[in-house]
Amino acid sequence: MAAAEATRPRLDFARSARKAFRALVGFDAAAREGLDPALVELIQIRASHLNHCAYCLHMHTNDARRAGESEDRLHMVAVWREARHFFTEKEQAALALTEAVTLVAGGGVPDEVYAEAAAHFDDAELAQVLALICTINTWNRVALATAKVAGTDERR
Repeated sequence: MAAAEATRPRLDFARSARKAFRALVGFDAAAREGLDPALVELIQIRASHLNHCAYCLHMHTNDARRAGESEDRLHMVAVWREARHFFTEKEQAALALTEAVTLVAGGGVPDEVYAEAAAHFDDAELAQVLALICTINTWNRVALATAKVAGTDERR
């Protein structure tokens, strides 16, 4: 019986939790507001790497390509610390903050990571970046919990 239950399709979050799904879509849209679209995708890609969310990684790398992002930069996001010359200091600060917030259970958000981000973003932008990091982490968790399959972007 357990094996049969394991193969049962998982719930459709958007359909089963409509109000929560719409709230998350609204939070996501609000978080992106005023941010550079390239930066938005870099943040979402990095968090998706860290969370091992193939569904979101596939979606956001495709979004980044459509927005004009280069293949070189997309390939370097996972190893940005070793390839800093591909990213601006502002992008590096956002990627470091993304890592710290995504992996927050590993020791919080270090003061130096926060200070570096605060040096590159004003308070309003920093709040937007933080909100975006929170939304992609939530999307990653929803996609992983509901076993979303990479390459099946349902937004189309």
